[in-house]
Amino acid sequence: MLAFVIALWVLLYFLDANQGNALVDLIHDVASWLATWSYDLFTFSREWVQVVVGYGIAAVTYLLVGHAIAGWLYRR
Repeated sequence: MLAFVIALWVLLYFLDANQGNALVDLIHDVASWLATWSYDLFTFSREWVQVVVGYGIAAVTYLLVGHAIAGWLYRR
């Protein structure tokens, strides 16, 4: 679910969604909070690369951690 929110924000970014819209703003705020630790890990000169890598690292991490937790719970 966390990775979905981040991926949704990246999609909305590429579709140039209206950031004045309350829903778009909410998704951006949540995704930014989730990716706070990874967004500035690397810096790139192009903004779209920064968005993809910064949010992508967080999304992949949340997917891997969620998968590991689900596997652990399944074995219990």
